[in-house]
Amino acid sequence: MAFYQSLRRALEGYDGLRDYAERAGLDIVQDYCDVAVSGRREGRPRLSALMTAARRRDLDCVLVWKFDRFARSTRHLLMALEEFDHLGIRFVSVQDQVDTDSPMGRAMFTIIGAMAELESSLISERVTAGMRAAEARGKHLGRPAIPKRVVTEIEALATSTDLSVRQIQARIAGRASRGIVGQITKRARAAPPPSL
Repeated sequence: MAFYQSLRRALEGYDGLRDYAERAGLDIVQDYCDVAVSGRREGRPRLSALMTAARRRDLDCVLVWKFDRFARSTRHLLMALEEFDHLGIRFVSVQDQVDTDSPMGRAMFTIIGAMAELESSLISERVTAGMRAAEARGKHLGRPAIPKRVVTEIEALATSTDLSVRQIQARIAGRASRGIVGQITKRARAAPPPSL
């Protein structure tokens, strides 16, 4: 058995998984913990390691504290559950009291997964609405604009030298990100030279 946690803070719910495993007589072969990684992302390194171990059949049960810390989208949750089912791996969510060994557990996971996705969508909508309201009040969102003199300096370096984007960024002492320097450089070098 292995357990997985995606934590906002270190050790949140961690001991509860160990206690549950001990009470259920499950032997922990590995614990996988992503700290301060968004649950919406699929590219969590420890989750990827867990899935690799599952595919190698290094474990027979995956234990999570709360299933929404494992997956925030129904699609990701159901894909993982289907893979676990195909591999013969049991999936248990302690707080949600759901165990995929039973048909009722599988049905509950589908329903709970849909509710978690709904909750996540509602949060995203509220954030978007809040950003629009702030914008309507004239509040600037995002990074501050690059000063015109820095843009002019980047354009001059891009058109008058063969420096790379990294070298240009170093010359301007990092006053703009490499991505921004790259965009300005590309635009400046693609522009036709001024006619005489």
